[in-house]
Amino acid sequence: MKTHAFSRRDFLRTASIGAGALALGDTLSAFAPKADKKLGIALVGLGMYSTDQLGPALQHTQNCYLAGIVTGHPAKAEVWKKRYNIPDKNVYNYETYDQIKNNPDIDIIYVVLPVSMHKEYTIRAAQAGKHVICEKPMALNAKDCEDMIAACKKANRLLSIGYRLHFEPHNMEIMRLGQKQIYGKVTSIDTGNGFTYRGDPNAWRLKKAMAGGGGLMDMGIYSIQGTRYTLGKEPIAVKATQEKTRPDFFKEVDETVFWELEFPGGFTATGKSSYNHDWSYLHVQAERGKFGLEPAFGYGELDGYTSAGPMNIPNIIQQAAQMDDFANCVRQNKQSRVPGEEGLKDMKVVDAIYRSLASGKKEAII
Repeated sequence: MKTHAFSRRDFLRTASIGAGALALGDTLSAFAPKADKKLGIALVGLGMYSTDQLGPALQHTQNCYLAGIVTGHPAKAEVWKKRYNIPDKNVYNYETYDQIKNNPDIDIIYVVLPVSMHKEYTIRAAQAGKHVICEKPMALNAKDCEDMIAACKKANRLLSIGYRLHFEPHNMEIMRLGQKQIYGKVTSIDTGNGFTYRGDPNAWRLKKAMAGGGGLMDMGIYSIQGTRYTLGKEPIAVKATQEKTRPDFFKEVDETVFWELEFPGGFTATGKSSYNHDWSYLHVQAERGKFGLEPAFGYGELDGYTSAGPMNIPNIIQQAAQMDDFANCVRQNKQSRVPGEEGLKDMKVVDAIYRSLASGKKEAII
């Protein structure tokens, strides 16, 4: 399949797939800009994801635009200013970050920093009066997620987590098929996500204090999400094991983790994550058929199947759809379909997986 350039028409058409399975949340009392105003987004952190995905995606958005940047690297700032025509007054560093509260050009702050910095910069964004998108995983642990949610509520600002796949039509179709039981009750789910990490051994992703963990935090979050949104239910317990074939490289963080998620009623789903295997799949068996995705979770072209044949769904620019939806939520004073509470649910599962790895036992998800 070819990647289709994202347009408002494409999104309105593809967003109808599975949309009925998504709860958009209650209306909030946050300030709503005028409907005809494109909202300004400032990216905090100009690493690979901002550079290769978010910056380019913001050139295809309808409801928002790249208004500003926050970076600790003056050379990067110059490149971005020229590439995206960003005025000097909308360029900040980490010492001037809080001054963003005085900038009416910026409505939304997108936190794209190492995980250990998510909590601080999300809270400071809300205190500056800005709505917030925080990249996944939401924080180092569930308690930090709760603090972030509370701070945004106190500031009366919307908080969304960067779960782009909730706006991606293949994954939205998986939600519809599973939650609406189109092929009957789901009888098994197996999912995996990972890649073979061959990057800098001193990168922040391999430092436990900065990343919180390894392949589980970075890639496993997609497998956990995929299981949860296929069923539309929350797991209650988990049993996990791990392997580490490159211990000298992954000294501080997990390499490959396997788990069994237990749901109410006794249903168990299997999942895995890795920094040493190239996985991207979600396979679902139901009473009257099967469906799934492979590849399932990447930025590029995804591919889906059902017992009836290929899904044949167009691919879109996922991040553009995600950011446009949040801008629309801000305009309409309504909660995002992926609010902070969604990130909290995942981190409760991740916390329980790490407890299970430590104890060697099944652990309750609390």
